Amino acid sequence: MRRLRGRLRYWFDGTMDRGTPALIGWLALASVVLIVVVTAAVVAFTDTEENGGWGTVGWMSLMRAIDPGTMGGDSGSPVFLALMLTITIGGIFIVSSLIGVLTTGLENRISELRKGRSRLIESGHTIVLGWSEQVFTVIEELVKANEGQRRSCVVILADRDKVDMDDQIRARVGETGRTRVICRSGSPLKRVDLELVSPDTAKAIMVLPSPDKDADVDVIKALLLLNNRAWRGARPHVVAAVQESENLAAARLAGGESAIVIDADDITVRLVAQSHRQSGLSTVCTDLLDFDGNELYIRPEPALTGRTYGEALSAYDLGIPVGLRRMDGRVMLNPAQETVIDARDQVIVLAEDDLLIQLAGSAPAIVPEAVAAAPDRAQTPDRTLLIGWNSRALKLIDLLDRLVEPASVVDIAAPGRPVDVLETGRENLTVGYKYCRPTSRRSLENLDLGGYRHLVVLADDEVDPEHADDRTLVTLLHLRDIKVSLGDPYTIVTEINDDANREIFQVTKADDFIISTKLISLLLTQLAENRHLHGVFSQLFDPTGPEIHLLPASDYLVPGVEANFATVVEVAKRRGQTAIGYRVKRHSDHTPSFGVMLNPPKTAPLTFGADDNVIVLAENL
Repeated sequence: MRRLRGRLRYWFDGTMDRGTPALIGWLALASVVLIVVVTAAVVAFTDTEENGGWGTVGWMSLMRAIDPGTMGGDSGSPVFLALMLTITIGGIFIVSSLIGVLTTGLENRISELRKGRSRLIESGHTIVLGWSEQVFTVIEELVKANEGQRRSCVVILADRDKVDMDDQIRARVGETGRTRVICRSGSPLKRVDLELVSPDTAKAIMVLPSPDKDADVDVIKALLLLNNRAWRGARPHVVAAVQESENLAAARLAGGESAIVIDADDITVRLVAQSHRQSGLSTVCTDLLDFDGNELYIRPEPALTGRTYGEALSAYDLGIPVGLRRMDGRVMLNPAQETVIDARDQVIVLAEDDLLIQLAGSAPAIVPEAVAAAPDRAQTPDRTLLIGWNSRALKLIDLLDRLVEPASVVDIAAPGRPVDVLETGRENLTVGYKYCRPTSRRSLENLDLGGYRHLVVLADDEVDPEHADDRTLVTLLHLRDIKVSLGDPYTIVTEINDDANREIFQVTKADDFIISTKLISLLLTQLAENRHLHGVFSQLFDPTGPEIHLLPASDYLVPGVEANFATVVEVAKRRGQTAIGYRVKRHSDHTPSFGVMLNPPKTAPLTFGADDNVIVLAENL
């Protein structure tokens, strides 16, 4: 008997361990037993017919077990009243216990939901793995990209508290319109947590680098997990970014052939190298990469079959061709003007929206009297000063050595002397060193800044990003004041860590700001929406191929003479270039676009000043 009692107790304890459903089941069973026993007693010890029969007695027992107040109107024999009192008292305990169980179970369920551990049931959604400052830019851009859809979803999986993620997104991003943003709490590096976000039905997966120093290790592990996963159905395309170039090969091997992995460090260096010689380039790149203004679209254009690329430049009323995508996937930006467009080719078009791309009925009229003579571009050696030092500085110097004219000079102004860099011989550059504390006015004045054409202020990556931006701001204020006193002899390009600081930095009137984290976020978002753009952006950010140039507008139109942008397109075409927009210098400090206008109307009146620029795609200028 004792053994049987032990087994029954063990069985009972096992059912109780199952949580709220088991407790509700036991309470329901206790209620049934109580009602059956009392009903049987009433039938056995009282006049059942006087109380309406056994069915009515059973119903009365049920009502008194559920609602103790029902007994208040009872009448009958003392035995009947005693039995009704018994079931009422039993019901009080059972109902009270049931309410407590339901309340506890509901609270536990809500708590579990707030932890973000429930499995997602979605399709066609975009998954973001990881959490950093970049996630806010990614969400903002995905919301803009999906504005035309009835329903879209962005899912974030990160090893953080779900409520905290929701609160930060609500504070930093605000309303997301038709796009739902769902957060799940879990590690992107664990397979069981990855299954929470339904990767099999996603359209794209983005792997964001974390702000930690070992961020690339986590990216590589996440790519390995995705690449070795057994996928049910079509595999979503995967995009990721690594912070250090030396980890790029390992990350691409981990991600497999279908994953797109970009080198954030290398892209930042390229932008700094190109921007320091032509200010405003980062604004152009931002406009190309975000979903707020003009974007690049790859689309078939049967009406242009058999025509040349040069003819296609004048064939659009809305939109500007910038290249071709061949049937084998090969991308050609600013190809030769005589390149014939095949029926299976796709045209790469810069436009505000794909629905607005429109072929023209006839070529727009140009203004011949406004055309300027071709300039004589005599290349001269550069003198550049790098203020500060970080992990990207050596790559920047190596890249500049390939881009600048022979006999160019780069001087490093930093507290520490980079001995290895100074002892390395280079083909086109002479590298020097000057001691400098970047935040010291006296130290900056001792650098003879008037002898340089370009100044590049590098963000210090040895301190936290916010502190680094504060120090950069102080340096820029000193440089601006010195620049005014010297008569504006040099340009200033600088790195910023946080895009939120850009508005504050505008007071320094630096010529360009490179916000690498934002640009990388924009690029990842573009690739997540359209993986075929990878070849386009790879060429745009490669200084050895067709790249974006901001050239003097006086090279294309006579300053002060009214013309139109169609005339600019025609002049650029004659020189083997593709004109995509312009920059008005007088608007560079106080407009949202900083004076940059991409894909302008071709027939609207246009008059350039002496300091304005035309934005073109060209090679080997």
